[in-house]
Formats: sequence, structure tokens, C-alpha cells
Amino acid sequence: MLQIPTTQKEKRLSIRVTEPEKGILAQAARARRMNVSQFVLQASLEAANAILVEQTEFRLPPDQWEAFCQRLDAPPKVIPALQQLFSEPELF
Repeated sequence: MLQIPTTQKEKRLSIRVTEPEKGILAQAARARRMNVSQFVLQASLEAANAILVEQTEFRLPPDQWEAFCQRLDAPPKVIPALQQLFSEPELF
């Protein structure tokens, strides 16, 4: 579980919620023995970290991983149109 530092916070983040949403957050916070602000911050940081991990890490079954590595190790394909494009002088 992500631990939130107990140092003084410098910035404020406000959100608007409905009364039922606030009630759910308060109930969940009590279940974790936190106040609502601590609970919302921790849950938000956990969700944000999970999204960022999805952007930087992927997992494959062993056979697909092997095929992926083989393609990375293979010599590059020669694409004549790209060779021509990169051999032309830049416009800018």
C-alpha cells in the first residue's frame, strides 16, 4: 500500500462531489481508518501510478516474448522509400 508522507502539504487540490459520492468516500475512509482527504489522495495516487506503469511496462507470455525479442534482434528491413526520404535535403 502506498504510504502518504506526514509532512506539511504545500498545495491544495479541490474536487466537487455529490452528497452520495461524499458519503461513499467517507465510509471507505473510515474503513481504512483515514480521513477523507487522506483516503482520496492515497486512492488517487495508487490509480495514477497504475496508469503510469501501464504506459511504461508490458507483459507477454513466454512464447510471445521470445518472438518479440527475435524481431528486436533481427536486422532492420530496408525500405527504399524511407531511404530516399532521408537522403533528401531538409526543407527547414
